[in-house]
Amino acid sequence: MIIIPESAIATLVTPADCLKAVEEVFASMANRSAYNFPVIREAIGHADALYGFKSGFDRKSLALGLKSGGFWPNNASRGLTNHQSTIFLFDADTGKCRAVVGGNLLTALRTAAASAISIKYLARKDAKVLGMIGAGHQSTFQLRAALEQRPFEKIVAWNPHPDMLSRLEEVAKQEGLPFEAVDRDRLGAESDVIISITSSFAPLLKASQVRAGTHLACMGTDTKGKQEVEAELLAAATVFADDLSQAVSIGESQHAAQKGLLAIDSIIEIGAVVNGTHPGRTSIDEITLFDGTGVALQDLSVASAVVDLALARGVAVDIDF
Repeated sequence: MIIIPESAIATLVTPADCLKAVEEVFASMANRSAYNFPVIREAIGHADALYGFKSGFDRKSLALGLKSGGFWPNNASRGLTNHQSTIFLFDADTGKCRAVVGGNLLTALRTAAASAISIKYLARKDAKVLGMIGAGHQSTFQLRAALEQRPFEKIVAWNPHPDMLSRLEEVAKQEGLPFEAVDRDRLGAESDVIISITSSFAPLLKASQVRAGTHLACMGTDTKGKQEVEAELLAAATVFADDLSQAVSIGESQHAAQKGLLAIDSIIEIGAVVNGTHPGRTSIDEITLFDGTGVALQDLSVASAVVDLALARGVAVDIDF
């Protein structure tokens, strides 16, 4: 069994590697050669933590496995990231455990890759202003990945705790882009693309605050009850998702679906846009929204890429198990 510790991930995989892996698995999902199993995600009643399992299988790549972990909101005080996870890969032919891979950095990279893919395929080509809602640990990964997809000229951002925006401002400075902390009215009025990456359980952005032609990537809602944007915003948008069933059960779409504002058969798989069976954006005034719930196959695809890279470079730790 191969062991890839968390400490080795950064030296093995790049954001570009993750984007390629996630893009391929989205297309595979839309082609029905890969599927995710039902998600288990619950509050455990200890340390305010959310914990669960995501698993799946890709018949094309033979990636089989699961990610176990969750969100521990008090970890920052311990010098740890709030998201903690480990990915387990199994041999599809024998069922033996093939690898155990640290999942913390990979989760951040694959989540950023998913929103970047949505920007690549759905945002207007002339998008110039990028809006960020949220400034937690994953926000900088989101920002860097987004900047690779369009020639953005300015970044505007809002966070419930304004002091945390300095981390986004630092990325903007490194990229030579102007940065401004704004209220949500201005963020919606100025942004061509908006990424939300929070753990909110109440809407942070209203439909009336979003202008025509905007693309939104809602990346924080992955549990029943969570919500980043008003349900009416999804009713006004063309909604795309990584996984349709997850979108309406644990994703941003759950609230609009419960209110009867959004039908599951109106949601489009992002993989269908990737593989060319859906055109994606159809007009410059269309509001597009990507509901990124995070699927097991994203984790399995990037973890498989890490294992392959480690084997190719001769740095994989192989133990008898």
